[in-house]
This record gives sequence, C-alpha cells and structure tokens, in this order.
Amino acid sequence: MKAVRLYEAMELRVEEVGSPSSPPAGFVNLKVRAAGICGSDLHNFRTGEWISRSPSTAGHEFCGRVSEIGEGVSKIAVGDLVAVDSRVTCGTCPACKSGLSNVCESMGFVGEACDGGFAEMVQLPVDLVVNHEQDLSPRIAAMAEPLAVALHAVRRLALPTGEPVLVVGCGAIGGLSALVISHLHDGPLLLADLNADKCALVSQATGGKAVALDKAEISRALAEKRLRYALDTTGNVIAIEKALNLLAGGGALGLVGIGHGTLALDPKRLVESETSLIGCHAYADELPEAVKMLPSLARVLERFCEVLSSLDDIPQAYKSLLAGEGKALKTIIEVAE
Repeated sequence: MKAVRLYEAMELRVEEVGSPSSPPAGFVNLKVRAAGICGSDLHNFRTGEWISRSPSTAGHEFCGRVSEIGEGVSKIAVGDLVAVDSRVTCGTCPACKSGLSNVCESMGFVGEACDGGFAEMVQLPVDLVVNHEQDLSPRIAAMAEPLAVALHAVRRLALPTGEPVLVVGCGAIGGLSALVISHLHDGPLLLADLNADKCALVSQATGGKAVALDKAEISRALAEKRLRYALDTTGNVIAIEKALNLLAGGGALGLVGIGHGTLALDPKRLVESETSLIGCHAYADELPEAVKMLPSLARVLERFCEVLSSLDDIPQAYKSLLAGEGKALKTIIEVAE
C-alpha cells in the first residue's frame, strides 16, 4: 500500500509499504477515506521536535471505513465509517487516572507514537475510533479531530453570557474556534489575522468582525462593551503579548497555538487585573460531541477546506503551506470512498 512517511526533519517520502496485519484483540483496521494536514504536522516536519520513531507514517486528522476487527471488538463493525481520536495515552499516570488524559505525562499522537492516516490503510486500538453518520463526506469527517480541539479550547475559556471575545489567528483552529463560538456563544465575536483573505473568509462564515490588534479599533468595534476574553491560536509571542495587553480586567486569555519563543511577562500584570492565562491542549472528551456537530456545520466546513486527490500530493502541499501559499484554512487529502 502507499504511505507518506516522515524519516527526519525535512525528509518526507511517499513509499510502498506492507499493509497492516490482521488486527490483534482490541484493534481494528481502517481503509483511510480522507486525512487533513495539521499545523503540528508541519511543525514536526520542519523541526523534527516530536519524532519518536523513524520512519513513521504521518497524519493524525483522518477518517476511515472499518475493514477488519480484532477479537473482543463489539462496539464497531466491519463497514462502519469512523473518525479517529489522535491521542495516544498511557492510562496509568496520575493525569490519566484522574481523568485528565489530554495532559498525560507520556502523551503521544497517532502519526508519531504509531503509524497515522497518510496511508491507504491503518491499524488502531478500537478505543481511538468514533462512529459518524454514514452520509457524511470524507472531507468533512476528517475535520472531526481539529473541531474537537477548537471545542475544547472554547470550553476552557468559559465565556460568560454576552461577553465579547477576540480570536487571534484565522488558520484552521482559529477558524474552527470562531465557528464554535458563533454557534454556542451569544456575545460579540472579533477576529484578527494578518492574512486579510483568511480573516474575511472566517468573518463571512461566522458573522465575526475583523479587527486589528489595536485597543482603539477594538473599543470602536465594541462600543459600550469591554474586551475581557481572547483566544490565541497562533502561538506567536508577539500576538500573545498584544492580545494580553488588549484585555480589560477580570477575564482570560486562552492559548491553543503551538508556541515559538519565550513570552516576556510581568506577573504583576495578571495579579492586578485578575486576568487568567489558560492553556488548551488537544481535547478531553469533546471528540464524540464534535462528530455530532459535523453535519450541521458541513456547509461552512466545505468553505474552509481545499481538497487534494492523492497521497502523492502531500510532500508538495507541506512545502506550499510552510511557504505561506495555502489559501484555504485546511488542506484535506481524499484517499478513498
């Protein structure tokens, strides 16, 4: 079968490899239907930071059709269409035992800790698959995992009723977070991104208002209201510092982007304004809920994605995305029906 495998930083190969063996007890084999390229895939390709085995078939945002089940598997049947949970946790550390598996002390991800979805087939523990509606298109089903990340981040921010909120960054997670906010929250939504086209796309899809990270402009946009809550999806320390300085007291800044660099922070600023910094890592139990949301969001999600037709396109797609040439929020590769 064909697979896209990461060997080391900046070395990604499309290769012919053996198909998975018959699944052992508690495992299932999937025929991959579609897979998405995530910003963390690009980060790992560029830096090699999370390479724990080489080579490894990349890709953790994907969906598939169950082709074979192992002994003891009962909740999933051959032919089922499923979305995939990307998290590989130990189940035994204090975090896992306390119900906080998304901060597992030895957390890994599909596509890194085990082979992922940039392939024609994959073998996974049955606990990592979630059924979805049979008529959901592959490109939409493949967006379940990033939608769960966005849903978790918005839930962590815990927006009070009617409060304005600023989403910094209109990439995939920023766009999906704004979409979740537009469906679950009743306060004003502001959007900021240096890419005007992406910001306009998210604005049109969510009803949010595009603004610069400028206090006067945000004050005009909100009229009588004050901005106390923001979500950074960029990981850019300059954007984070700007967002933090825009917030009035008593709110929070959620951080969900993969950070680069060090944040210069005077803790007195947080103390005196009672502003919280909230880390948002992956997701907890939001994936099944995200899967249920997909049908109602499908029309908007279609607008967010560009679709490639072959695994062979992935290496060039990586290069284009790293060069900032991608125009869509999410690049999806459709592998099979």
